[in-house]
Amino acid sequence: MARIISNPRRPWRDNAPPDSALRAAQADTAVARATPQPPAATTIADELRRAIVHCELTPGDRLSEVEVSQRFGVSRQPVREAFIRLSVAGLVEVRAKSGTRVLPVDVDVIRTARFVREAFEVEVAREIVARGLTKATRHQLDDIIAAQEACDDRSRFLDLDEDFHRALADAAGASAAWPMIDSVKAQMDRVRYLSMAELHCRRLVKQHRKIVSTISARDEAGAVAATRKHLTEILRSLTVVAERYPAIFAGHQGRPLERLQETHGRSD
Repeated sequence: MARIISNPRRPWRDNAPPDSALRAAQADTAVARATPQPPAATTIADELRRAIVHCELTPGDRLSEVEVSQRFGVSRQPVREAFIRLSVAGLVEVRAKSGTRVLPVDVDVIRTARFVREAFEVEVAREIVARGLTKATRHQLDDIIAAQEACDDRSRFLDLDEDFHRALADAAGASAAWPMIDSVKAQMDRVRYLSMAELHCRRLVKQHRKIVSTISARDEAGAVAATRKHLTEILRSLTVVAERYPAIFAGHQGRPLERLQETHGRSD
């Protein structure tokens, strides 16, 4: 598998799948080919974003346009588009002469993103209260919460958290707005991922249940209060995460990759 980081100190790479997984993937090929696929730029941007959020790519890592295009088997044009999307989300910096590099987290951007997200999700809660929560959506939300309760992997927990909030947006008829919110909160997601080790996840699950119960009861004031409380968790954990993982934050002086590996428990 080709590397996608130019001269990396800790390359981002995939491990070869076991034979059983490979056979299963091959068996699904016909179905996959019949399923409409997202544009190449979207696929590339999504995978790179996930790698950055999960700290597989860290501040200072440089992304090679050529190597990324080779990895995905596409021309360089969709790679450029993907880099631009990541740049708009504040995850990378694209420079004509020096190339593309992963940016550190900016605390001010996180605070602004949290403010925007809270404003959006409060209105989502109000809209669902006004519409009424359908049985199908209630079952969906309950299933997500149950999966979170049984989850012991922070990557999976974060994915389920995304599913929960996206389901609320769908229930409010705000599906089209979710991609915009998702872009705004890209830097937040990096801190959210790292904070999974610091937070008591049962507290988050309890807050999710409170949001669902107040919305289901059509208690607008309660739903708004529960949503606001839930979305301030990022502020509670931000200081702790910044102290433990200084390498990913803007203004850090030192050798970011080595420092992150030391604190995050990674090795080459």
